[in-house]
Amino acid sequence: MNLDLIIKKSKAIEKTILRVGFECGQSAHFGGALSLTHILSSLFFGLMKHDPLNPRDPHRDRFILSKGHGVLAYIATLYESGYISAAELATFQKDDSKFIAHPVKNLDAGIETSSGSLGQGICFAIGVAEALKRKKSNNRVYVICGDGECNEGSVWEAAMLANKRKLDNFTLFIDKNNFQNDGHCADVLGDLDLKKMFESFGFNAHSVNGHNVKEICNVASLKQNNKKPTVIVCNTIKGYGVSFMENQNDWHHNRLTKKLIENEGLDINVL
Repeated sequence: MNLDLIIKKSKAIEKTILRVGFECGQSAHFGGALSLTHILSSLFFGLMKHDPLNPRDPHRDRFILSKGHGVLAYIATLYESGYISAAELATFQKDDSKFIAHPVKNLDAGIETSSGSLGQGICFAIGVAEALKRKKSNNRVYVICGDGECNEGSVWEAAMLANKRKLDNFTLFIDKNNFQNDGHCADVLGDLDLKKMFESFGFNAHSVNGHNVKEICNVASLKQNNKKPTVIVCNTIKGYGVSFMENQNDWHHNRLTKKLIENEGLDINVL
């Protein structure tokens, strides 16, 4: 596994998020996209079996972004991976675009399902993992949820089923950036110990620095043949890499302007 490549791609994804979010001319979900960069680069450039030249390959691993508002990071990753072109990327949130504020199913572009209603993506992913098991496939299903998303009861219903079905082909990443749309997660439903909670639901549970690709890849690569699903709680920073966005919930959904780019000296390769 090439960790240097994964780190390089993380930075490229970060710049692409900012550039595309700026060029769309509208508000976009910057904060929760930037907290995903190292998780997504670890998956697409290290952990997952997939082929941009054959996106419908039945032997591919599946990735589901349950945290649908992180779509800017998703499409930036798909672009860096070779699934979509620069011209397609540039249509984000513009009229008649395939790429809007949340993922819309498009297998040829590498998007396995539509998502955005929080708690729905993990439920879909459990079904995919179950189907792959029944087909005796060795492929894995990877999912990203947000920590605020874990307020949804459907997340825990899905967790119970994953354990019941012994879905050891299922890995859930929790993007624990400590914020949700309504504010700090601890102020909404308390400071939850998600690792311990998923452990109690029968998961192999781990906690990592979500901006350390070596930690992410090492833990995700562990061989755990004990018929359990896996969760990796990734401790991240909302708005990571952009000083005025980090841990600032105003950037959950906001507009990046040319004046702000110039004032802050952001290098995002704006065309």
